[in-house]
Amino acid sequence: MPFAVDDRVVELRLSQAAGRWALTATILGSGLAMLDATIVNVALPRIGRDLGASLEGLQWTLNGYTLSLAALILLGGALGDRYGRRKVFLVGVVWFALASLLCAAAPNIGWLIAARVLQGIGGALLTPGSLALIQASFHPDDRARAVGAWSGLSGVAAAIGPFVGGWIIAGPGWRWAFLLNLPVAVLVVAVTMRHVPESRDEAAVRGRFDLLGTALGALALAAVTYALIIAAEPGRWPVAAVCGGAGVALAVAFVYVERHSADPLVPLDVFASGQFVAVNVVTFVVYAALGGVFFLFTLQLQVVAGFSPLAAGAALLPVTVLMLLLSSRAGGVAQRIGPRWPMTVGAALAAGGVLLMSRVGPGASYLIDVLPAATLFGLGLSATVAPLTATVLATADQRHAGIASGVNNAVARAAQLLAVAGIPVLVGLSGADYLVPARFTDGFRIAMYVCAAGLAGGSLLSYLTIRDDALRQAPAGPPVRRPQRVTHCAIDATPLEPVEVRPAG
Repeated sequence: MPFAVDDRVVELRLSQAAGRWALTATILGSGLAMLDATIVNVALPRIGRDLGASLEGLQWTLNGYTLSLAALILLGGALGDRYGRRKVFLVGVVWFALASLLCAAAPNIGWLIAARVLQGIGGALLTPGSLALIQASFHPDDRARAVGAWSGLSGVAAAIGPFVGGWIIAGPGWRWAFLLNLPVAVLVVAVTMRHVPESRDEAAVRGRFDLLGTALGALALAAVTYALIIAAEPGRWPVAAVCGGAGVALAVAFVYVERHSADPLVPLDVFASGQFVAVNVVTFVVYAALGGVFFLFTLQLQVVAGFSPLAAGAALLPVTVLMLLLSSRAGGVAQRIGPRWPMTVGAALAAGGVLLMSRVGPGASYLIDVLPAATLFGLGLSATVAPLTATVLATADQRHAGIASGVNNAVARAAQLLAVAGIPVLVGLSGADYLVPARFTDGFRIAMYVCAAGLAGGSLLSYLTIRDDALRQAPAGPPVRRPQRVTHCAIDATPLEPVEVRPAG
């Protein structure tokens, strides 16, 4: 088994009601964060108008959540291993629900941003635990089927998110998008307490938590993000320069602490593999481009093209559907021919889709302007993400399988965080520009060119740095590891694989 499980745990079977209930709890728990991410993206224009927020406020509405989630997700997994995965998962669900209530009650944008940061902390506690509970609780014969069901139904949650979000925002209002989390959280807590057994990694009890490293990483990301967001505002460049410099210094301090810590948050020897480093560079470039696309495209559809929240939310549904249908097949192709060409071609197709998105403007037609762009974009992501995740797992050392996937997930989220902060500044968007269609359109088009260039760069990097044999099993080597989750939300990070795969014996 991947985990050392408490001897008192009775392994669940899908043929038992308790097993099906436990699976339901983990699916609903992970679905909370996935639905919330989808809905908030769609809600941004209404949030901005209702709370009188600037573009900076909207950036922080997304980035506050992403920052705390990216900074703490590895720590969240470690807490579950030590203190009990069910316990930490439950704390995360309750925390997420209470933070959602604070989001719904927000009287101003500052309050909402603070509540979103708290939401991210809850997400960092519950996200690693959902799959870990399946791995630790189910009988080995049923584990693969349980993970498959979890993966597929999580993808369904991503698919229905835009419809649910658009309907809520156009009807009851964006505050109800956060209130929707409360009854779901209550159900998750009730089912988890009754049907999900506790488990922990006994080996994790002996180590210490790298709290200093966690704090330095979070502060470095926060300082650089803040510097990027305010850089274009008149008279604030000295503050931006100081914050940017402080962020770089904190990042250097983080590396120093990790190098000298007995129990580092990120063991630096995980980067000993050149292929692992290469695939994480590709991840950063590709997901930075995706962060810019998903932040600005939904705004463009509503502010400029005049789409309703429901229509804007559903506009990129083809992306999710294609990823649900094709991600697993793309992973199989990469297994046969290697990940280099699927990632190269996939990122190039996605770049073409983003270039088509740049044509969306006033009076845009969904069938003529949006659907072809979304389809090409979805085909590209479908070919890219599963091979990328599998390569992360296959190129890391066996003992670092779990941390390798966590690092890759954090890299993707950090890339999205910095893109949402930096791309609007780069293209000259700030203040209330998102409320002025002509001005926003000019910036949006340049931003799509930048994002397309990023994806094209990811394609070129894949061709130059990823080997064809990265997923092939060496004659005397360990089995190739495949990602447990083969589908994911289009605005999510790379699939999280919090499983420590240990050598047999």
